[in-house]
Amino acid sequence: MKNTLKKQFFLIVCFISTISFAQIREWEYNRKNKSISIEQWSVNDVVFKSKKTFKNPYEIELFANIISDNKTQKIPLFFNGNKEWVLRYSSSKTGLFNYQIIGNKTCFTGNKGTFTVTENSKNNRHGGIVLKKEDPKHFYYEDSSHYFNLAFECDWLFALDYNKKELKKTNHLLDLIEENGFNQIVMNVYSHDVSWKKDSLLKSHPEHEYGGRQDIFPFMGSNEKPDYSSLNPAFFNHLDKVIYQMHDREIVSHLMIYVWNKLVSWPDMNTLEDNRYFDYVVKRYQAFPNIIWDVSKEALYYGRATEEYISERITRIRKIDSFDRLVSVHDFGFCTKHADEVDFISTQDWASTLYTKMQNAKNKFKNKPIFNIEHGGYEESPYNVFPGNYTNAETCLRRNYLCLFSGAYTTYYWQGASWNVVIHNPYEQSKDFYKPKFEYFKHLRKLFTDLNFQDFEPQSWKNSSGYNLTNKKTGTSLMYVPKENYAIKLWFLSKENKSSATMQWFNTLTGKYTEAIDFEKGKAEVSPWRDKADAILIVRKK
Repeated sequence: MKNTLKKQFFLIVCFISTISFAQIREWEYNRKNKSISIEQWSVNDVVFKSKKTFKNPYEIELFANIISDNKTQKIPLFFNGNKEWVLRYSSSKTGLFNYQIIGNKTCFTGNKGTFTVTENSKNNRHGGIVLKKEDPKHFYYEDSSHYFNLAFECDWLFALDYNKKELKKTNHLLDLIEENGFNQIVMNVYSHDVSWKKDSLLKSHPEHEYGGRQDIFPFMGSNEKPDYSSLNPAFFNHLDKVIYQMHDREIVSHLMIYVWNKLVSWPDMNTLEDNRYFDYVVKRYQAFPNIIWDVSKEALYYGRATEEYISERITRIRKIDSFDRLVSVHDFGFCTKHADEVDFISTQDWASTLYTKMQNAKNKFKNKPIFNIEHGGYEESPYNVFPGNYTNAETCLRRNYLCLFSGAYTTYYWQGASWNVVIHNPYEQSKDFYKPKFEYFKHLRKLFTDLNFQDFEPQSWKNSSGYNLTNKKTGTSLMYVPKENYAIKLWFLSKENKSSATMQWFNTLTGKYTEAIDFEKGKAEVSPWRDKADAILIVRKK
């Protein structure tokens, strides 16, 4: 028996230099060399390979008990096809971690190994997204630094380079997203197609259309002729690469496990096949520090799911996910009724009274972050994909600022990337193609990173004709001033501030600041970009 096992296991170290952070580090289990050195928050696969074929491999339950300092973490292994089971592991802590495989009796059961976790060496890596008891309204990284959640919707990200060895299109788009300040992508595990009428111009540019493909499917078969008896390892191996490239850039995957309105042929709810898919996604991606779970996009729309079903799915996540990643549901109604089940409140609101709606949500849920995942602002693109209520780039930008000035986090949509149409290289298109204003969000991100967004609170009673955020610790006030405002008078500073202060303006379109000058109390201030650009007046105590 021992000789047979020795033949079944051999060592292949598919090691990619940790300097590039380009791929998951993969190790095939070897009983002679069971010690692996890894870095904090890196993602690592230990592969167990067998010559034996199992009738229902996805139903075999295997776990790794990870033990350190008398604490045990029970991580599920997942089947990866080709007679392989994978232990995917990352650690937020350093030190020595021993593991042992337990569960269904296979040739793997009882195997042991060790992870030696060294300190993270990547400058901009801070770990998974968590909540803090002392500040429950904001997001934080595991190293306690603030996570300024600025999301970018890209539902079809999984499709860009499907069946390609290199992720050229994916990486190009991810580079643009990272360069322009976005640090989260709201994405689907899988979407098939859209139900609305498509722009006829797409017929001349099929390279930008990703909806309706029959060669991409998380199950066997195709969306048109699904075979739910088994999952498709090739699909998930590709998704692994996409999410890892995001992890390499410190971009969070806000992963929506289901979507009901994208013409997906899902198995019936609560069936063995439905549960197998759902559980598999959680098993496979929980070790990624850059994961946030979302049960479904627009979870209770379209008459597909019930509140009871969504609640049960959350319970399944909590049971399977040994890393305790954050969980939410893309449905404000559900989050309102089941606030104790989600880690943060997701809301979707297209109203013209967006600021007030977000203020109301924030006041109602004082102990949770508020995330506006969809505010009806879908910036125009060369194609009319889904215009929503607002398409002008400046208007869409303003709606993001209104969310932030209400104390909520926000999401950006571009019609050229958010749904079935994905223009991965918009700035390399012909001159007549509309170019998105990604740079607006680069300026936004820098502003709120420099000023520490988490230290500011909306002060609606100080709004005057603009919108106020105030840092109570330093006394710094921000006034968001729409370009239509003729002038703004900060009467509250005239009454409150006895000490002198400085003021300067910030242009939301260019990111430029005016020179800081003395603030004169009682004077009506006029933006230098009135009628041209929304601006933010920054008043600091000396």
